[in-house]
Amino acid sequence: MTRTPALRSLRAALALLLLAACIEIKDEDAPASKTSAQPNAPSTATPVSETAPDTADISAPSYALSALDTAGLAQQLPPELADSATKTSRISSADAPLTKFPAKILGRGPVPLQLQILLDRSNFSPGIVDGTWGSNAAKALAFFASSDAAAADTSSMSKQRSTIDRATYDRLRAAAGSEPALRKYTITESDLSGPFVKIPDSVYQQAKLPCLCYSTAAEAIAERFHTTQKLLAQLNPGITLDNLRAGAVLTVPNVDNERQASATDSIPIARLIVSRTGFWTHAVDASGRILFHFPSTLGAGYDPSPSGDFKIVSVAHNPKFHYQPKLFAEVPDTKPEARLPAGPNSPVGVVWIGLSKPHYGIHGTSAPETIGYANSHGCVRLTNWDAQQLSDLVESGTPVVFR
Repeated sequence: MTRTPALRSLRAALALLLLAACIEIKDEDAPASKTSAQPNAPSTATPVSETAPDTADISAPSYALSALDTAGLAQQLPPELADSATKTSRISSADAPLTKFPAKILGRGPVPLQLQILLDRSNFSPGIVDGTWGSNAAKALAFFASSDAAAADTSSMSKQRSTIDRATYDRLRAAAGSEPALRKYTITESDLSGPFVKIPDSVYQQAKLPCLCYSTAAEAIAERFHTTQKLLAQLNPGITLDNLRAGAVLTVPNVDNERQASATDSIPIARLIVSRTGFWTHAVDASGRILFHFPSTLGAGYDPSPSGDFKIVSVAHNPKFHYQPKLFAEVPDTKPEARLPAGPNSPVGVVWIGLSKPHYGIHGTSAPETIGYANSHGCVRLTNWDAQQLSDLVESGTPVVFR
């Protein structure tokens, strides 16, 4: 079977998960955040690699898809996108308000895309915005409908929500602001300036790079708008993403923080609640009301996430990654250590929020499409943009409860 670029990208993303352990972090000499379209890193640029990383350095990988969401991963990952004008027109109709209720949410299309964007702008993150209705988006909608952390462990919260009523929809649109779901973005010279880095197969070769930067301008732009290159291609059928030019105008999800600040943005965060079985993280106020919801990847197997009460002890932006084989259950202790440079494609992404339990933290990722659908080595993994937002909300001493 011929492997398409999409399949190669999926294999690469899943392979990168093998590196995402919870380990010592240093915040120094790092490139800019992956949430920016212009990474500030050394100027040497090399072409993108389409080869999946070699996992030979990890001899017996323990990563496995969560039993809860094995089917959800296949549903959430973007499908092959057709170039037909009909399908492009259909997905581009995401701005059309819903008028018939209760509205059924199909597996993919303009309604899921619109709801993902509205949830993202309302601080109830659906994870990656791709126009596909997976369990991450369904949970975000369910929690938005209740906003009650006390109900967070009820069985109803783990079920996929496949319809939306008028009251919830009207409240969601009010919370998200009046801007349209899609917007136009003009590519700048800065977007194309890089550096763009070819990621070597070996972790030890990666350690020699000046940064773990973006691979392409299209990757940087996709993450800036919390989406996938596949969705960008579908929204922009006349533009070749691997040959972007300054001045080209793209249609993108309108999640670029251009809405007015939500009323919740100024409310102090009382604590974080992390669900080890529900695969989410909540920032709540003193009354227990959910202010921010983030889909999360948690540990399992030989590397479970901790239980109990902890607190935040540090926040590091653009952290370096200390690869220590002794902290990986499946890696021989005889393997040498390595220090990987910072960058958006670092195994810990663009932010490390350290916890009072040594070697554990909340951090970003190089594979946002896998959040909520795969296991970590015990840490709490978020998309880079969610980790960046969370880092702006918390401070040293903020309580973190695992349950």
